[in-house]
Amino acid sequence: MPNSKAIGEASIDTGTPSLNSSLEKASMVKDFMALIKIGIVNSNLITTFTGLWLALHFSGQSFLGSLDIVFFTVIGSSLIVAGSCSINNYIDRDIDHLMERTKDRPTVTGKIEGSKVLVLGIVLIGIGTIFLSFTTITATVIGLLGVFSYVVLYSLWSKRQLVSNTIIGSISGAVPPLIGWAAVDANLGMVAWSLFIIMFFWQPPHFYALAMRRVEEYRAAGIPMLPVVKGFKTTKKHIVLWVIALLPTPILLTSLGIPFLILATVLNIGWLVLGIYGYKIKDDIKWAKLMFVYSLQYLTILFVAMVIVTLV
Repeated sequence: MPNSKAIGEASIDTGTPSLNSSLEKASMVKDFMALIKIGIVNSNLITTFTGLWLALHFSGQSFLGSLDIVFFTVIGSSLIVAGSCSINNYIDRDIDHLMERTKDRPTVTGKIEGSKVLVLGIVLIGIGTIFLSFTTITATVIGLLGVFSYVVLYSLWSKRQLVSNTIIGSISGAVPPLIGWAAVDANLGMVAWSLFIIMFFWQPPHFYALAMRRVEEYRAAGIPMLPVVKGFKTTKKHIVLWVIALLPTPILLTSLGIPFLILATVLNIGWLVLGIYGYKIKDDIKWAKLMFVYSLQYLTILFVAMVIVTLV
């Protein structure tokens, strides 16, 4: 019979490679998620799905009867967003090490070669485009326009040169609900464009708040974000003005009913009140954090509510 010591050693010998393998796989998954910016993919997925859902609702089509369209849209849009984010990581690999929130990306640490990241991005966009092509040509074209606006107009051109980079980048962020809608109905109606407008107006106050919190990192990286170039006072003014621009947007979605209009109005007023509070609070960074967190909750609640009200 083998002694207990031998058994213990055998367990250790066979267990260690297994543990290392599991850790390596976990690390690879983590790196991949960082490359595709899974947080951005997920948030865009919410707005894409909402656009798709509302298009089905207003065109009188069944969700269960359109599962093929849902599948192609969800996968296709997610892949092109993931691919665009990968290419953004490739483009920014020379400055990401200067920022705390991006310094651990695999393109910075050297875990993954830049050329491979670029290829990954192109492949993901290519496959995503193929998936979207099984819906409508309009959805496919809008998806590619979104890729162009994020990769070329924002990442390659405006991000490092223009103070208005955030506004230009908002174009790509507002595209997902249009993709979802167009996948069902190529004739983009008022509701579809209303979702685009809401997403476009939402992004500047969201990202300006983030830029205030990370102002020194953006300054070190040489990115002309509004708080870097114009300061906190001007940035706070711009944030409030963009939130004010959101105030009348619920009127564009009267077709979703009174309960939704009330909820959207309350969310808008709450954001504005918090914005005005910024002129009284002394700690600008604390206020920026509150505005940033509110913006995330705002977007999630608003778009989830759009789906829920159509179920009642």
